[in-house]
Amino acid sequence: MSQHPHLHHSHPEIVKRLKRSHGHLRTVIDMVETGRSCLDIAQQLHAVEKAIGQAKKTLIQDHLDHCLDEVVVPLEPDRRGALDDFKDIIKYL
Repeated sequence: MSQHPHLHHSHPEIVKRLKRSHGHLRTVIDMVETGRSCLDIAQQLHAVEKAIGQAKKTLIQDHLDHCLDEVVVPLEPDRRGALDDFKDIIKYL
């Protein structure tokens, strides 16, 4: 792991999403402990899962847009096509 901070413009939004997810997850734990219905719990777990997944997707896309571009920029435009295609297709994951 790197010892120096590695920050991007998307990181504050990612942190906000993760903190919100953390709060929702605490609520889900309380729901399980107090015997709420499985449907209610499943709905809340789904929301937490989606929020974390979106945070992960945002982080990966930001990494591709900034970190990998530093490596690829020196390449000729016709050699960048595979990375550009990859960046486009991961949006559908």
